[in-house]
Amino acid sequence: AKVAQSGWGAQLLARQESDGVWRWSGWDPESGEWGGSPPWITLLSLGLLKSLAPDPADPTVAAAMARLVAGGFRSSMPDFFAWAGRGFFEGETEACINGRVVGIGAYFRQDVHAVVERLLGEQMADGGWNCELENGSTRGSFHSTVCVLEGLLEYERSGLARHATDDARRRGEEYLLERHLLRRLSTGEEVSEHFGRFGFPYAYRFNVLRGLDYLRAAGAPRDPRMDEALQLIRERRGSDGKWLLENSHEEEWVLDMGEAEGEPSRWVTLHALRVLRHFSALPGIS
Repeated sequence: AKVAQSGWGAQLLARQESDGVWRWSGWDPESGEWGGSPPWITLLSLGLLKSLAPDPADPTVAAAMARLVAGGFRSSMPDFFAWAGRGFFEGETEACINGRVVGIGAYFRQDVHAVVERLLGEQMADGGWNCELENGSTRGSFHSTVCVLEGLLEYERSGLARHATDDARRRGEEYLLERHLLRRLSTGEEVSEHFGRFGFPYAYRFNVLRGLDYLRAAGAPRDPRMDEALQLIRERRGSDGKWLLENSHEEEWVLDMGEAEGEPSRWVTLHALRVLRHFSALPGIS
């Protein structure tokens, strides 16, 4: 109840500009300057705000969403062609972005039904999603798939869902589990060493902790195909009982939250503990 009035939540809300968008950012590696494109910074800011879990009905939060919907988001798009001419909650073309738009919009009680419909039509035969669909991709991506799954789950929870998404989510979950959350289905090889290194904020990037945290949130039962990923989480725990921030990306920290790469992380520790507790995978956690 206090998130919108104090601390990090209030700081994020205060950075919204009068036309409804967020423009502040840290270092932008693409431009080599401080700052970032309004669509990207708006997406990151709202994703972090959602993680802080303010009350969507809080007047300050509701007013921020109203400014975003009614403001100049459309006119801010020349530097981000995929979103040109669209409102923020109308999404753009990439599944990894649209999944996050759905999750943010559903949480803050905005109309994202058209984006959900698009995502349901873009699910691939293997159960996953991929941002390279328009470039001819025929296989799912871990990154895109987890973004869409999180969004669809939030959409179901919002109470505003018009589309049945349960079947699509189950197929997407099977995509992750068939690959043990870290391996290629074709060869059994690990997809990336980064999947076993945990960071925050997530943005579009997948790692096994994020995948398991989604499955926890979805109420999934323990599955033997999770065991390797759960073991990775156990192994990353330090002797002090905490987990480090290992795979952080400076350009995605739109707010200084006192976390530094290589140091213990409250966010990663929170997510790891609740995953292990849910799947009863760590002695002494119940």
